[in-house]
Amino acid sequence: MEKADFRRKPEWLKIKLPRGFKTSQVVGLLNEKGLHTICSSGMCPNRGECWGRGTATFMIGGNICTRNCRFCNVTTGRPLPLDEKEIEDIVESVKSLGLKHVVITSVDRDDLPDLGASHWARMIRTLRRECPGVTMEVLIPDFKGRLDLVDMVIAERPDVISHNLETVRRLTPEVRTFATYDTSLSVIAHIAQSGIRSKSGIMLGLGEQEDEILQTMDDLLAAGCEVMTIGQYLQPAKDNYPLQAYITPEKFAEYGEIGRRKGFRHIESAPMVRSSYHAEKHVL
Repeated sequence: MEKADFRRKPEWLKIKLPRGFKTSQVVGLLNEKGLHTICSSGMCPNRGECWGRGTATFMIGGNICTRNCRFCNVTTGRPLPLDEKEIEDIVESVKSLGLKHVVITSVDRDDLPDLGASHWARMIRTLRRECPGVTMEVLIPDFKGRLDLVDMVIAERPDVISHNLETVRRLTPEVRTFATYDTSLSVIAHIAQSGIRSKSGIMLGLGEQEDEILQTMDDLLAAGCEVMTIGQYLQPAKDNYPLQAYITPEKFAEYGEIGRRKGFRHIESAPMVRSSYHAEKHVL
């Protein structure tokens, strides 16, 4: 696929660097504890806004992923052994920062016999016990489609369980490694059937067509998905999947309105939207 030159971003995508006391406080504590957040690892443009509202997204299982999805900025390689102390450190950080809502995500740990599911369960259980009143969303991997492992997460009853489709069906084999569109839909449907709020998201600008976006909405709704996020793909580095288009804010707003009419309980659709954007609202 030919790479277009998108070095000049449109005005609506110019990012203001996060500043302020809360941002400095979060960064300082993360550095002190050696913790990983997708806010930083994924270069999220909304991290300052979220931190200021008392929301943060922590990444467990280390910061090295066993998969090499072409859209992602997280390092790929052989992960280190799981560090149980990261659970304790995240809990302490949530308390220290006075967070009201926490999003937990992880790298893929295909190297582990249970793909990291038991570590996920311990994280949720400990946070529930130690931080009563803090609401929680978990953004989980597909666990290779093993629903018994998804059940380990469901059993801990987080407020929202999210799993991202990332893109439309046609582009999935080009954009994602190992994961399939139908496997992800089966995970989302299983979450929905459990009675826990289900959530998913996609990126635009990868070469998808409008009819494919609308079909993806229909597929998610058919699976029981209640919350959807739609944001602009920003190519992290030259070796990542090539950006094909910048989508206008007006078009994002149109997709958001279509999604609401179709029946999503919540839908966030704007260029800067990422998976955990306004995540605290999706609990309601």
